[in-house]
Amino acid sequence: MTEYENKTRVTILTGSYRIKGYIDLLPGARVTDFMQGSKDFVVVMDAEVYEAEVAGRQVLTAPFIDLNRNHIEIVTTC
Repeated sequence: MTEYENKTRVTILTGSYRIKGYIDLLPGARVTDFMQGSKDFVVVMDAEVYEAEVAGRQVLTAPFIDLNRNHIEIVTTC
């Protein structure tokens, strides 16, 4: 994993996937404001994508992914 000085580690849940990675959110900023300010897609850097089930298998790793905002059900900082 790459270290990001001004990035925030998050876990994002969609209907099918659990995604771990970093978003461009300065420390102390609110995730709610970030999500409301996002257009159609959210960039997740150093993404790890897993099946949504408990202990779901890893299906993808990528330096970045564009995640359709409409598919996000839950986002939390780690």
